[in-house]
Amino acid sequence: MSLFPEDRNAELRALFFETANELLQSLNEAGLDLEANPTDEEVIRRVRRAVHTLKGDSAACGFHKLSELAHELEDVLSPEIGHSAGSRLADVVLVAADNFGAMLSAYQRDAEPPSADSLRAMMRTLIHAPAASAPTAPAGGIAAQFRWTEYEHLMISEAVHRGETVYNVALRVDPASSMHAAALQLIRNVLHACGTVIALRPEDNSSAETLEIVEAALASHQSEEHIAQRCRIPSIVSDLRIERAATAETPEHELLGELLEAQAATAASSVTGVGANTEAAKAPVSAAVTVVESTLRVDAARIDAVMNLVGELIIGKSMLHRTLTEFDQRHARDPVRAKLSDALAFQSRVLDELHKCVLKIRMVPVEQLFRRFPRLVRDVAKQCGKDVALELSGQNTDLDKGILDALAEPLMHLVRNAVDHGVEDAEERIAANKPARGTVYLNAYHQGTQVVIEVRDDGRGIDLAQIRRHAAEKGIVKAAEIQRLTDSEIMNLIFEPGFSTAAEVTEVSGRGVGMDVVRTVIDNLKGTVHVSSVKGRGTTIQLRMPLTLASIQTLLFRVGGRLFAVPLSSVVEITRITDSEIHRVDQREVLRLREQILTLVRLNSLSQIHAVVVPQDGKKKKRNFVIVIGAAEKRFGLVVDSLVGEEELVIKALPAEIISSDLVSGASILGDGTVVLILNVPAVLSRLSRATPLGAIA
Repeated sequence: MSLFPEDRNAELRALFFETANELLQSLNEAGLDLEANPTDEEVIRRVRRAVHTLKGDSAACGFHKLSELAHELEDVLSPEIGHSAGSRLADVVLVAADNFGAMLSAYQRDAEPPSADSLRAMMRTLIHAPAASAPTAPAGGIAAQFRWTEYEHLMISEAVHRGETVYNVALRVDPASSMHAAALQLIRNVLHACGTVIALRPEDNSSAETLEIVEAALASHQSEEHIAQRCRIPSIVSDLRIERAATAETPEHELLGELLEAQAATAASSVTGVGANTEAAKAPVSAAVTVVESTLRVDAARIDAVMNLVGELIIGKSMLHRTLTEFDQRHARDPVRAKLSDALAFQSRVLDELHKCVLKIRMVPVEQLFRRFPRLVRDVAKQCGKDVALELSGQNTDLDKGILDALAEPLMHLVRNAVDHGVEDAEERIAANKPARGTVYLNAYHQGTQVVIEVRDDGRGIDLAQIRRHAAEKGIVKAAEIQRLTDSEIMNLIFEPGFSTAAEVTEVSGRGVGMDVVRTVIDNLKGTVHVSSVKGRGTTIQLRMPLTLASIQTLLFRVGGRLFAVPLSSVVEITRITDSEIHRVDQREVLRLREQILTLVRLNSLSQIHAVVVPQDGKKKKRNFVIVIGAAEKRFGLVVDSLVGEEELVIKALPAEIISSDLVSGASILGDGTVVLILNVPAVLSRLSRATPLGAIA
């Protein structure tokens, strides 16, 4: 089925923006590599390929200002300028990546793209630099340019793939020659006799009278010595320079421009339809097309819709199980029962596999998130005047795409703080017998049903005394209570809104925002934050999140006749106590469990959650179940009436008009239609922290 033009254009734009963001990330990475190795030819070629692809793709989508800027940058990336620019070229590439990103953001909002005047000024400086405008002549004595077009570069690459050697040849025409037009023709004849002429400058005789140098790209099976001997034409060529041409492989991304144009010209409805007849193609780019086709880009909303349907099927499976149990009780000897049981078992196996497959589709490697931080560390370190390296590990750890996207902002704050607050200046590090260069470590790994992301630095560590002083000055904790806090509780104060130890407000930090965002986001993800620090050696912050938010393993319990659930990962242990074991301290019920004092929580005592009070014939209940809940360093005991058991629940988000309490993070439906409310453990802890001194929560 053909799409209407506007529908097709929308699809192509969406594909362009997704691919363009990948290209920008590649450009950032290549810019950082270029900063470390300014003369690395392969890195310069990577930059050139990314810019060339972005130019073609943006032109195909009608984003001409972006395409023109990329075209201007290509001039700066020519070999003769790149060799002489040194580290200045890396600065231009990184600034260009920022400008491209800003323009893409504007295009996505249908807004006017911002000006790139500062970037253009930097590019003009490189182009007109003396080293670029008058390159030093090599041993051959000819300062040739060898500026080939994109098409000619492609032809050079194809010749290399065919097994031919491509030479850049420059010939100086003898100034004493009186027939320059004839000299040019003789040079052409010799070059054609030596191999295939891919490029030639000048291309015609229009400038023959002022001709000084002839440049050519020549593909040949002949040796360099043989070509040099043939090209030394007496009385015509006074000097000669010959060298192997630098080649660059054509990346798969360069095909996107052609794919976009082909889709716009035809009525193809998907990328997979482009390559139906490409397998028989002889061009060396066929393999790249196949790689593009093997990846199917699907909108995340479609996967979410499938996940929701799978959740409904899981609820349906539970309903069938309950129905079969009732059938078994009433018709235990009915032969149909065995058939129903076998059919249900088969359906359950298939549904479990389907559930796992959909969850895997939602999983992406954390590398997609980690790739943006080398550039961030580089920029923040420059602003702070520090030398900081970033080490990454665990990039292949899989995580739900929704969680991965939500982690971008909190991780950015943690990494910035590690560079700004954690790592010391070079002088301070040397005085402490540390290397002058500081290091920030990013690591990810699976631990049970959770994923752990660590941000660690080898800096000065957290000064607890300074945090106590600032917390008291800012009124975050009362001075009378601050001495009762444990070291771990003091460290957690850095996540309070408005808290900052920065001496002054800078572009990097000091406004007291950032770390509170980290805790808010992690709480919303049903995760926890753990901080550990050793003074003088560094700080480690661990973020622990569930692998997915689509389903969760829970412990079901009843309070006052209502069914609740708590994430099983938060359950430390379960115990049973008598009323005589419950004591009151500071108007709070507490329990001594071995050597630990636990604050006890009753759901009907927390505001906005009310359990149904069930009469017990006037007798006070003598024994209670207590579920010990743990989050980070904190523990509390949840008093419940009865335990129902463990069950995997498919989480359903609750609209604000149905329930406004932050103590409930979601709901689920059992097979018999019973609604289960899922407890928000971090919110309960936060409520307790505000209602009672922190020291009372063990």
